[in-house]
Amino acid sequence: MPLDAICLTAVAAELRGAILGGKVDKIYQPTRDEVVLHLRAGQGNARLLLSANPTHPRAHLTRIPRENPETPPMFCMLLRKYFLNGRILDITQPSMERVLEFRFETLSELGDRVERRLVLECIGRRANLLMLDGEGRITDCLRRVEGDLSSKRPLMPGMFYQLPLPTGKLDPTALEPEALRALVLDRAPEGEGQDGWLLDIFSGISPLIARELAFQGSGSREGLADRLEGLVQAVKEERFTPTVLAREDKPFDFTFMPVLQYGPSVELRRYEGFSAMLDDYYEQKEAQERVRQRGADFIRSVTQARNRTAKKIANQEADLRHAANRDQLRQFGDILTTNLHRMEKGQSVLRAQNYYDPEGGEVDIPLDPLLTPQQNAARYYRDYKKAQKAEEMLAVQLDKNRKELDYLDSVLQMITLSEGDRDLQEIRQELMDNGYLKQHKRKMTAKGKQKVIRSKPMEFRSSAGLTILVGKNNSQNDRLTLKEADKRDLWLHTQKIHGSHVILKTGGERPDEESLTQAAMLAAWFSQGRDSGQVPVDYTPVKFVKKPAGAKPGFVIYNTYSTLYVTPTEDLVKKLRVK
Repeated sequence: MPLDAICLTAVAAELRGAILGGKVDKIYQPTRDEVVLHLRAGQGNARLLLSANPTHPRAHLTRIPRENPETPPMFCMLLRKYFLNGRILDITQPSMERVLEFRFETLSELGDRVERRLVLECIGRRANLLMLDGEGRITDCLRRVEGDLSSKRPLMPGMFYQLPLPTGKLDPTALEPEALRALVLDRAPEGEGQDGWLLDIFSGISPLIARELAFQGSGSREGLADRLEGLVQAVKEERFTPTVLAREDKPFDFTFMPVLQYGPSVELRRYEGFSAMLDDYYEQKEAQERVRQRGADFIRSVTQARNRTAKKIANQEADLRHAANRDQLRQFGDILTTNLHRMEKGQSVLRAQNYYDPEGGEVDIPLDPLLTPQQNAARYYRDYKKAQKAEEMLAVQLDKNRKELDYLDSVLQMITLSEGDRDLQEIRQELMDNGYLKQHKRKMTAKGKQKVIRSKPMEFRSSAGLTILVGKNNSQNDRLTLKEADKRDLWLHTQKIHGSHVILKTGGERPDEESLTQAAMLAAWFSQGRDSGQVPVDYTPVKFVKKPAGAKPGFVIYNTYSTLYVTPTEDLVKKLRVK
């Protein structure tokens, strides 16, 4: 569910207790829609996430480290200019609005103490984060909204900030209990439709909560009035229970109160605080989304290169088939040479006995009427030599392009394994190094060398406690297998299928069968054979794995090996993963 107004009220109350008086130490903008403030507060250091993501806008403390871009966006630079070293004075929420205001005390350029505000609007597609000065003027915002006919509330630098336009609905927390009860008893429907009525009349109530109130009220007006009164009282007293709803071990929603409408089919996971709940709920979802968004450009570029290479291969294969007829050109040259006396200039065809035909039949040989008989024979010999040379060159080019196609297919596979921005940056670096993407200026180390991005492989632990490492891209595969692995460790890879290099750390000892099987299942899972049954996985000591000179990243050869046939499962992957 989106963060509704009541849930946001609970979050605001929790944040006030945790970070009021906190000082802004660092500011980062890991993605276009997210800002992270590093705070020094009374309860210790904390990281405040302000997300204006249209799909899941929110504010909460986060424990999850986020990778930041090499160059901070301009909005981040402005935040640092105006809010760095600022102190949080207050956190407020306009009544039943999905808006949070963070009030800061900061220093002006002249050293005077001034007040500035950050306003987070958690309003779905219109989610936004705005910087305001002490007078309420917009300094800048993540999403600028120009004042055209489609917008009734422009948001541009220099303009005075205005709250979102009112919806015309009632704030249930602003009504006296008697008035609230009377309204429900007088106007609410009996039986079905009570949830829709609540959504039409009151602000701040989400569809989930509306359904829950109707469910717990058993369809009667009296029951609905009791439940709504109880909800309002809980909000006023800040009695909230952070709860995640999970079905088949997969979270699908969250709320601020226990939910009974789904019965025993849904697991209710209660949390100590909203920050912990929201962190857990969105961790996996956002990671996948970020990788998908940032990997889309790579996939598009690599796919285009792959398609170009595949087209080259198709054309070269056609040319090769044509060149395969070169022997006929030589035969025609021989036949013409033996029949020069029968030919004359201006002749377009020569019918002669084909002494290469076991049956001794005749053949029609096309001639160029502008050439002499000797020149026609020489032309066929010349075309034969060209075709022979072309075949040799085509064979070399075909081999090169087929290897390139194989490499690009492996890159597409590896992009799907990326778990964060660093993984994608390493793939970007690999593609630039191999000429598939334009080079851009890299960061330099203290020694004046180009900074090399290196991510870590995935780590797993077998049931017997052995470490299993899985590469996430071709460059990492090379490093893992050829530099970091012990020569006595076991190397695993799907047979003739693109996939990750997998290293089973054995310490020179013979691994148990279960650990070997689990490593093979990981190799199968992180490959193109993920959805197949009985995937062949080769394994061999690392010392038998070699990389040919000039080979593409990730490409190795091995001759001594054994093979296991396994069926990968997602449950095993999750069970063995080391966090």
